[in-house]
Amino acid sequence: MPQVYERVALIGLGLIASSMFWAMKRGGLAGEVVGYARSAETRETAREIGLCDRVCDTLAEAVEDADLVVLCIPVGVMGAVAAQIAPHLKAGATISDVGSVKADVIAQVAPHLPDNVHFVPAHPLAGTEHSGPASGFAELFDNRWLLIVPTEGTDPAATAQLRALWEGMGANVEEMDAEHHDLVLAVTSHAPHLIAYTMVGVADDLRRVTDTEVIKYSAAGFRDFTRIAASDPTMWRDVFLSNKEATLEILGRFTEELFALQRAIRQGDGDHLHDYFTRTRAIRRGIIEAGQDTDAPDFGRGGERSK
Repeated sequence: MPQVYERVALIGLGLIASSMFWAMKRGGLAGEVVGYARSAETRETAREIGLCDRVCDTLAEAVEDADLVVLCIPVGVMGAVAAQIAPHLKAGATISDVGSVKADVIAQVAPHLPDNVHFVPAHPLAGTEHSGPASGFAELFDNRWLLIVPTEGTDPAATAQLRALWEGMGANVEEMDAEHHDLVLAVTSHAPHLIAYTMVGVADDLRRVTDTEVIKYSAAGFRDFTRIAASDPTMWRDVFLSNKEATLEILGRFTEELFALQRAIRQGDGDHLHDYFTRTRAIRRGIIEAGQDTDAPDFGRGGERSK
């Protein structure tokens, strides 16, 4: 795979950034990858494990002469960081991100960027419940989707170059507009996370079921909820506040469906329940057929990196 960028700067060194580094190294996609994290402890860990060719102590140093700058930070701080890096960006550089909300990030970041750089927002649909610089691995994006969300006036050549990088890191790439992206993610990610947090919270509230019983007898359903609920709290707080409208719309629909299921159970309406579960089962089959999970027990995660 030929080199796509001479110098890449990763701002924020968590799961996604560290996986990007290892994936770029695996494919020989960048000449040099520099990194920056706000926490001195994170920067030190990154240096110890060889994450990035160079770890910088300031944002300005990290983005200097970078051909691609990727913001791998919580969506709530994207605007502030964009304002800090703006004066130090090289003319012609591409600025991208990995945030799971797009309309709000574009509104935060775009006004700060100078006219002589390209802004190409993106979102990799990949992750684990682990976070931090040591959590990344080169295979994270293999056969996972990467959504590019070009803004008005985004340079097609800059978009094509970013696409080449993500395809080189193993991802399937599609383009989507920001509002549609945020609605899709509210359905596939944001609302499910909120529901998972709620279920784990409910288990914590039901003191008649002891903590040890919840942990000891967790069947796959609850266990998967806890896996989702282990995700980074800062990131998810920012996601819900940034994608408020779409998330509330989907949660409203969820509440309606939940009331209908409650009614069916109360009235002993087995036909309704069976039809509903048959329809939802078909969605699971579609996910497996699309190669986005396996039909193996334990939701296909038995062989995943267990750390």
